[in-house]
Amino acid sequence: MKVHLKQISAQGLHLEGEEDCPIQDLESEGILCAGRLHYDIDVGVAGGGLWANGSLSQPVELRCVSCLEKFVHEILVPVFAVHLELHGPETVDLTPFMREDILLNLPAHPRCDRDGDRVCKVKEVVTADQDAKRKLDWSALDKLKIENR
Repeated sequence: MKVHLKQISAQGLHLEGEEDCPIQDLESEGILCAGRLHYDIDVGVAGGGLWANGSLSQPVELRCVSCLEKFVHEILVPVFAVHLELHGPETVDLTPFMREDILLNLPAHPRCDRDGDRVCKVKEVVTADQDAKRKLDWSALDKLKIENR
């Protein structure tokens, strides 16, 4: 996302919209873009520098570390903030800074049940096995012959 400095008034500039996904080069790592980057930021110039703050969201397709199924996760950057010194060009590209914040908010160990709207299949299997084991444990206690006193 490029910002032309002459478009920014003394009060600043509000920018909201969508851009192409800035992390498309991570497809070889199993991270696929599932939509466009949405941004809602304010930009201004003060003291020889450019500042920008706001929020970003990028939907991506990831693979669950437990069940290995693909799922869509929305990477949220609720507090995007940048301050750059201006040295000459009339256009400043904020894309590298947006990309960095998105990568920093990418989950290290993605799980499909992280958001709570899904139940991981591996978790279901483990729970069923645990329930069966618990029943076996109680059946062993039922075999004990204890005299009432």
